[in-house]
Amino acid sequence: MALVVVVTRDVADRFRGYLASVMLEVSTGVYVAPRMNKGVRERTWSVLADWHGHEPRGSIVMVWRELDAVGGVGIAQLGAPVRELVDADGMYLVRRGLR
Repeated sequence: MALVVVVTRDVADRFRGYLASVMLEVSTGVYVAPRMNKGVRERTWSVLADWHGHEPRGSIVMVWRELDAVGGVGIAQLGAPVRELVDADGMYLVRRGLR
């Protein structure tokens, strides 16, 4: 079991209500679960993905410890990301658009 963090931005209230029922909301739109197993994490993501498919507003990012992933971090996202993560030799870097 690993720490799971979910960050929401501009989503409908039902997303926030659902996440608050399975995780602790530590700040507005930021949810943590210190010991969420893989099955619960996947089920939670499945619900969020299904809802976002019907109401594609805002964005949701989930991160968790994943030893086999780049940098040891698993990342899933729905909606338009604010930043783009790029794998560079086994480490994530953030790519920002030019202004």
